[in-house]
Amino acid sequence: MPETLAPPADGDRLRSIVEALIFAAEEPLTLDDLEDLFPGAGRGALQAAIEAVVSRWAGTDGGLQIIRVAGGYRMTTRADLGEWVRALFRSRNRKRLSGAALETLAIVAYRQPITTPEIQAIRGTDTGGVLQTLLEKRLLRVVGRKKVVGKPMLYATTHEFLAHFGLNSLSDLPTLEEFGALAASLNLPTATDAPVRDGPFEEGDEGALPADEEFDDTTENESERDDDGDDS
Repeated sequence: MPETLAPPADGDRLRSIVEALIFAAEEPLTLDDLEDLFPGAGRGALQAAIEAVVSRWAGTDGGLQIIRVAGGYRMTTRADLGEWVRALFRSRNRKRLSGAALETLAIVAYRQPITTPEIQAIRGTDTGGVLQTLLEKRLLRVVGRKKVVGKPMLYATTHEFLAHFGLNSLSDLPTLEEFGALAASLNLPTATDAPVRDGPFEEGDEGALPADEEFDDTTENESERDDDGDDS
């Protein structure tokens, strides 16, 4: 249970606190997080404080902004300054996701929930090592087992996936038409087969599945994670 604090009576003070919390939080800060900290402040007052902070940063010419991502708020660099930020990280030899990892993430994002054999059938190559890496980076998670022979694990994206790519929900993913050649090369379903804007997982309902998909819900444990790349 998080520590609870008395809400400040001064609105300016509350906005300053909210601003500091958004900056300091490792994960996007949500309204629920603030309610846990200040249960007596009232949801409306906290939402107003957040909006005031977001508006304040939006009205400056500085290098930072506050955006809504993965259901919460995060302080980030401005998109138009990305060229210089990327140059800094390249100069520090920051290890980025490989092409295989990005390809696998794209498949899972548009076909989730999906099993290892299904991913391999689309990519045409073994994905065990890539899936393990994405699980360790918390970009993918196990949501259950498909009710077929062998009961292979079903994979889906996470809130960390949304935060990593600056998405508020899966409905913010580009359409397959926007993906163009990439979607075709990955044999992803057409927009009519799997409308991206109404994806199978909505924020706040991460466990939702298509109506025709049967699976066994399961809690991921260490033995399963060790075996994630070898399901068949």
